[in-house]
Amino acid sequence: MSAAWAVGKQYALLALLALGLATGMPAVAGTFPSVIESRVISDFKIGSNETRFGPFEFLGGLEMVSRNRVFGSLSSIRLQPDRTHFVGVLDTGHWMTGCIERNPQGRLSGLADVEITPMRNRVGQSFEGKGHMDAEGLALHGDRVLVSFEQDHRVDVYPNPGFETSRAIDAMPIPFPKRSLRANRGFETIAVSPLTSPLKGGTLIVAERSLDADGNAYAAILDGPMKGKLALAHYGDYDATDGAFLPNGDLLLLERRFNMAEGIGMRIRRIKSADIKPGSVMDGEILLQGDFNYQIDNMEGLEAFTAVDGTTHVILVSDDNHSMLQRNLMLEFRLVE
Repeated sequence: MSAAWAVGKQYALLALLALGLATGMPAVAGTFPSVIESRVISDFKIGSNETRFGPFEFLGGLEMVSRNRVFGSLSSIRLQPDRTHFVGVLDTGHWMTGCIERNPQGRLSGLADVEITPMRNRVGQSFEGKGHMDAEGLALHGDRVLVSFEQDHRVDVYPNPGFETSRAIDAMPIPFPKRSLRANRGFETIAVSPLTSPLKGGTLIVAERSLDADGNAYAAILDGPMKGKLALAHYGDYDATDGAFLPNGDLLLLERRFNMAEGIGMRIRRIKSADIKPGSVMDGEILLQGDFNYQIDNMEGLEAFTAVDGTTHVILVSDDNHSMLQRNLMLEFRLVE
């Protein structure tokens, strides 16, 4: 892909979004086995074989398509303990499960055994429309799966295993009035901290662009000994879309920019564990940043995990909004400490 073509594509996309033409898919009942076709991405910076980007080493990526029209709009992804099977949520109100395939060198090569299933709300109803089931964030928390929703702002709890066919069995209270949260800018980030971290397994949520009187994004620790409200320093047009904790309790936060003036952008901020506490305004160093010169799109999901060799890997995924002008991407990096 040339940089000029990428610029044109992204500005066309932004124009469509400004007109409100990029919309979610309608509800379809049932479970859908999905064949995913993948094209391997070998470079992160377009036209360059560079692999080091600050503390990140690019390991490879995938551009994914499927004939299943429900596939797409991937908001968040979490790996199971085997580092191969995954759980994801689509903002059309669907679960997506499957496994990651790798080549003999251990690099991403495709997805297999993918199934997409409508989510059920607390009264057992499946997808009613994006206004009710706009799933944006996902966290695996022992025998529970936590999902944050925008528009009808909430954090619902599902059983694990069994979440694919179960209704939501509980909800975690959010310590902010719903009227203070913007309809499509609510809690996109939900992450569970390590038990050995200062939060001792507490669940953190961060709003995309629902801002307090000081211009900071709402955030909260929903459970654990550090339960309470805090905030995230918000800069310019970058909004938090997902995050994951590192083993030492630091948070990697994915942020996305999407505007007509500057185009598409993404960055990853690292927030120290000591700064994640009630009453604080979280901030941190920018570790990685990319724009239309890089293989990015509408980046919405981030997962961090410890690989077999003991190093930390980070996976990013994009939300294509079911638009022909956008791409479903999965990118993998190694964090070089």
